Amino acid sequence: MHRIRRHRPSPALAAVTVALLAAVISLISHPLRSARRDSALESAELAELQAAREAKLREIRDAELDFATGKLSESDYAAIDAGLRSEAVEILRRLDELGAGASSAGDGDDPGASARR
Repeated sequence: MHRIRRHRPSPALAAVTVALLAAVISLISHPLRSARRDSALESAELAELQAAREAKLREIRDAELDFATGKLSESDYAAIDAGLRSEAVEILRRLDELGAGASSAGDGDDPGASARR
C-alpha cells in the first residue's frame, strides 16, 4: 500500500497569505472607516453649533429683558442687539452648511423672531 503524503503549507506561505488578506481587508474597509470618522466629527461640530445657537438666543433674550427693564439705554441696546444678531446669523449659516437647517432649530425661535413680535 502506498501512503499518501500530505504537504503542510510552509510557515512563510501562511504568513504571506495572512499579510495579504489583512492588506486587502484594510484597503476595502478604509472608505467605511473614514466615513464613520468624518460623520463623528461632523456630528460633534453640529452639536457644538446647536449649543452656540441656543446660548446666543439666550443672550438676545437677556438683552431684550435688560432693555425692557431699563437696565440698557436704547442706544446701548441697539448696539448690543445688532452684534448678537450678527453672531447668531453666522451660527445659523454654519448650521445650514452642515445641513442642520431650520428643521432642527429646537424651539423654532430665530434671532429675528422677537423683533417681529
